[in-house]
Amino acid sequence: MSTQVIVLNGGSSAGKSGILRCLQAILPDPWVAAAVDAFVDALPASMRDSDAGITFDADGGVGIGSGFRELEAAWMRGVAAMAAAGAHVVVDDVFLGGSQSQGRWAEALQGLDVLWVGVRCDATVAAARELARGDRAVGMAAAQADAVHRGVRYDVEVDTTHEEALACARAIAARLDQPVQAPPRR
Repeated sequence: MSTQVIVLNGGSSAGKSGILRCLQAILPDPWVAAAVDAFVDALPASMRDSDAGITFDADGGVGIGSGFRELEAAWMRGVAAMAAAGAHVVVDDVFLGGSQSQGRWAEALQGLDVLWVGVRCDATVAAARELARGDRAVGMAAAQADAVHRGVRYDVEVDTTHEEALACARAIAARLDQPVQAPPRR
């Protein structure tokens, strides 16, 4: 069986989204992006800054409520259904619960061939990226840099501290059973 799902896990501003775009550019088959940021953006306003939903603290902390978990489980099952129906999917997530988060994904993706990828980045570098982005609560990157990897098992790990997204994507692609193509020129 060939890999159907690639799960990228890393803290905020670690470089997951850039790696995802590079994977889409270099892999010959189309790979659909399933990013947790898009899922959060799709939530109704009533789920934001709500104890039942998701909260973003001024110090970079993230709180998750039971309503969020219910919708997240449905989203995960939807991603799995896409993959089971034949789509290749790259998941871009932040395992706030470390190994528990991986367990939820593993349950949803049961029966599929999954490549688990740890995307690491030095907390100081991620924090600088966070400041440059300007769309994150300051402190989120530093708080998540190591915590999201606790107890998580990976097939491959990449580190964006000193490596560009394309080099990381190539390292991930090397673990797949698909040839790699050159990214399109702009």
